[in-house]
Amino acid sequence: MSSSQEWMKRREAVMPRGVAQIIAGASAASGQGALISDADGRQLIDFASGIGVTNTGHCPPEVVAAIQKQAETLMHACIHVATYEPYLELCEKLAGMFPHGDRTKVFLTNTGAEAVENAIKIARQATGRPAVICFSEGFHGRTLMALTLTSKVGYKTGCGPFAPEVYRLPYPNYFRYHDGLDQKAFVERELERFRQALVNMVAPEQVAAVILEPIQGEGGFVPAPAEYLQGLRKICDQHGILMILDEVQSGFGRAGDWCAYAASGVTPDLSTWAKAMGGGLPMACVIGKAEIMDACQPGTLGGTYGGNPVSCAASLAVLKLMERDNLPQRASQLGEIITSRFRQIQEKCSLVADVRGRGMMMAMEFCHDRDPLKPAGDVVKAIISACHEAGLLVINAGAAGNVIRTLPPLIISEDQLNQALDILEAQILKYAPD
Repeated sequence: MSSSQEWMKRREAVMPRGVAQIIAGASAASGQGALISDADGRQLIDFASGIGVTNTGHCPPEVVAAIQKQAETLMHACIHVATYEPYLELCEKLAGMFPHGDRTKVFLTNTGAEAVENAIKIARQATGRPAVICFSEGFHGRTLMALTLTSKVGYKTGCGPFAPEVYRLPYPNYFRYHDGLDQKAFVERELERFRQALVNMVAPEQVAAVILEPIQGEGGFVPAPAEYLQGLRKICDQHGILMILDEVQSGFGRAGDWCAYAASGVTPDLSTWAKAMGGGLPMACVIGKAEIMDACQPGTLGGTYGGNPVSCAASLAVLKLMERDNLPQRASQLGEIITSRFRQIQEKCSLVADVRGRGMMMAMEFCHDRDPLKPAGDVVKAIISACHEAGLLVINAGAAGNVIRTLPPLIISEDQLNQALDILEAQILKYAPD
């Protein structure tokens, strides 16, 4: 029995089956840069980054050194008990990087789900309204409110009852829902759908916020059209509804800019962040307009570990490294390579129905007859397993699991990137021949 097989046996014995494993049998003993070594010493190119976390690569020396230094100084204090500088420094940095209006404030949490939960609390306190509008195929986490907002029913089986006053509309997914319209007409139809929801579904004076991902993550790397976000911003402003943009998976360079919403030119009232923010340590936050953030009563925001000093030190080092090496721009450049290769694969494989995304947040959707109503999830599962055997960690997305997504570290070399794409293409053509 190999070490990886032994680990899987131990996992089955001690871990509940509810903790899913995307790639059967995959293990990770160590990581460096864009590579992971499994329990058997086999090196794999990492196209998953722990689901979009290690944008700066595995164990970058600068981040490791910052963690070690902070761990020797102060490992925990709790921001409610005593104020410490790493928390302040990180909030100041984020407020400067992502201004939300004239004045911006930041609240640090541990996870993206926790950030979403708090963003909804903030919006409800700031507006005095109960309702929240979210979207199909969205993913916002697995805690009560976050799971209510999350669309995929497989994550929610047996977990109800869910939070009340949550209303869901179709995400503006042009590939799936265009119905023969050009994009301009499609966007106007979807904005009108939203307007009608404020007549027929929930009154606008009852709506605290609308929350959506500018590029859906688990939903299949679907970008919202810029014109849709711009129109939605106007509707929100008209009715006093807060716009919350979830950048948990798309933020910090992944989509070719520091934030995915930059491409639309809109500024949210609140935004949620996590994953790549900590480089591997638990770190997340809510960023928002100061007057909205300050609407919360003292004691209504908090948590024991949020903004832990060691995680703050890691995050500051991650941001410094990303700025030094201009990783968002690098993601944009390497994303062009991925896009070109994906288009070539699409020409060779009739099951590749759509290629989409931005930067290094790219995806291929697999459908029989290129029909979005005929997802080829089983084919994608076979491709992912075959890639693992060939030395590439890659994961899927989408409600039917029929989307292959790319989440490599932004520091991956061009040689490693092309090697990974070669592996991916070979397995696609093997398991999904034209």
